[in-house]
Amino acid sequence: MTGPLIGDRPPRVINIGLESFASELTTAGGHVVSVEWKPPAAGDLPTLQRLSRLLEWPAPARRRVEQANAEAARRLLEARPVVQGIRPALEAIPGMHRKLVLHAGPPVTWERMCGPMRGGVLGGLIYEGLAADLEQAERLASSGEVEFSPCHHHDAVGPMAGIVTASMPVWEVRNEAAGTTAFCTLNEGLGKVLRYGANSDEVIERLRWMERELAPALATVLERHGPLDMRSLVSQALQMGDEGHNRNRAGTSLVIRELAPFLVESDLPRDAAARVLRFLHGNDHFFLNLTMPAAKSSVMALRDVPWSTVVSVMARNGTEFGVRLAGLGERWFTGPASEVDGLYLPGFTAADAARDIGDSVITETSGIGGFAMAAAPAIVQFVGGHAADALRFTQQMYAITLAESDAYKIPAMDFRGTPTGIDVVRVVESGILPAINTGIAHREPGIGMVGAGLVKPPAGCFRDALRAFVDHYDAEACRMSA
Repeated sequence: MTGPLIGDRPPRVINIGLESFASELTTAGGHVVSVEWKPPAAGDLPTLQRLSRLLEWPAPARRRVEQANAEAARRLLEARPVVQGIRPALEAIPGMHRKLVLHAGPPVTWERMCGPMRGGVLGGLIYEGLAADLEQAERLASSGEVEFSPCHHHDAVGPMAGIVTASMPVWEVRNEAAGTTAFCTLNEGLGKVLRYGANSDEVIERLRWMERELAPALATVLERHGPLDMRSLVSQALQMGDEGHNRNRAGTSLVIRELAPFLVESDLPRDAAARVLRFLHGNDHFFLNLTMPAAKSSVMALRDVPWSTVVSVMARNGTEFGVRLAGLGERWFTGPASEVDGLYLPGFTAADAARDIGDSVITETSGIGGFAMAAAPAIVQFVGGHAADALRFTQQMYAITLAESDAYKIPAMDFRGTPTGIDVVRVVESGILPAINTGIAHREPGIGMVGAGLVKPPAGCFRDALRAFVDHYDAEACRMSA
């Protein structure tokens, strides 16, 4: 077919769907613009029915959802997380006891735990003195004498395996706007560390040094300095090339800058002060374990916002990915943990990798991390991709969020605020999933970190959450008079 197709001019066509639909028109000289389109909810009929039902609710019910979401977004934007101090987990974390091991993600039993989480549990039991070696620790872990519970059930968060035991020192971060407080362990560094499932003697000895020397030193220094304003520090870090999840060099440097003078002026022996500073200097990820409880204390303000479709928690345990909604309280919606598309350390490949794991996705839930990747183009050297990808990921996230941060801004986007407040309805309608960057642990226990990369959560848990939301509120919505 050649020449004009309609009248005297070639047609100008918008093609929705497969690009092959437009091939003949293009060959004939037509001007065709192809638009990528996916059916809402990937065409899942039960979810489409709930979406339709949501749109059919009387106007007062729809306004109720809008008002609830506006309130949830307001609480996120007004969060003021402040580092208050460092205390042993047994003293600080609600419900903590000697034989409780906290872990990342939604609930999971010992039998279903992935390799790195099992490795972290075994190391934690040895660290606590509850087991003398790995063999004894495994018997104890499988005996039923040890209780396992998600960090999120105790106002805490943990990176990767997320293991928290009674003696571990934890940061205490309070959201002064909402009065909510969250907790997180201190960051060990990269490589062979407990959070990646490593549990050798050097890992346990480092944890004990952190308990006996690092934490007391930092607690003393923090008391002299006064509370650390995390909102200010994260804001500065974003201006300096961090995104608050996998790139924390600027944030760690800012913390060192804040605390170093007080450390030098303290009564700490000179060699001990030097060890603390060397550890902080050599651990670019130290700031991660501060951004996480800062984010957690912020989203904790969403626990009591009925009718809100805002995502209040995202978390992974290496077996499942789980989400919670502000309007559905503490209920989990889960799907299989995803494989991570990443870069690997020398000697490792994708065959060595565990599935997606960790509570660190709380940063994305609050509007930084992968949602702020445009602020940190250098992150792609760590997780893979190109600098343009970092900008693209952030741009996409505006389509599934309700607000833009007035504190966390992105220089490369003319200081536009980071996309904040994930709306499960928008996720399901658009098919755009939250952008997450993450570390990669070895799939076997005891080995540790093998790489880092990008990951997409399973879409099913968001669809399940939306269906449950509509079912939960439908009867009340229908009773509302227009």
